[in-house]
Amino acid sequence: NMEQRRCGWWERWQWLVFFAAFLSGKGSLAQIRYSVSEEHEKAIVGNIAKDLGIDVRTLKERGFRIVSDSDNSLFTVNQSDGTLYVNGKIDREDVCEQSSTCLINLKTILENPLEIHYVMVEVVDINDHSPSFLERETRLEISESVPRGVRFQLQPAHDPDGGIHSIALYKL
Repeated sequence: NMEQRRCGWWERWQWLVFFAAFLSGKGSLAQIRYSVSEEHEKAIVGNIAKDLGIDVRTLKERGFRIVSDSDNSLFTVNQSDGTLYVNGKIDREDVCEQSSTCLINLKTILENPLEIHYVMVEVVDINDHSPSFLERETRLEISESVPRGVRFQLQPAHDPDGGIHSIALYKL
């Protein structure tokens, strides 16, 4: 019980500090969301500065940048105008595997005064993979005495595409 009270107090304290920093304007916080189709090289995702109402003349001197966990970021931001670009082709299936939605979270930072903005980019699937079956060919021998409308179970196909482009139904 004592441990639960101490944990609850600490969580309230963290939220209070976060809220105070947010209200002070020194650590401004915002989140925006974009979407981009996979497989588009050097595509424009959106203009972060314009969408957040940031003065583009101050971006370079304030060190506007994306903070990434990896050295090979999928996105880059132009420090002159605040435009977010795709660095190269994004293969949704490589980045998000079989998730129904593919969301990539980015954190952008401006310094002096400090502003942190969270950008969420949804990678939209395109139908760029053909479904494949484990066996290339299946042979069925069906007797003439089988009643009309009988169904036969086949091995399922594997479709790397997700979302609306995944396999819905196959009929023979």
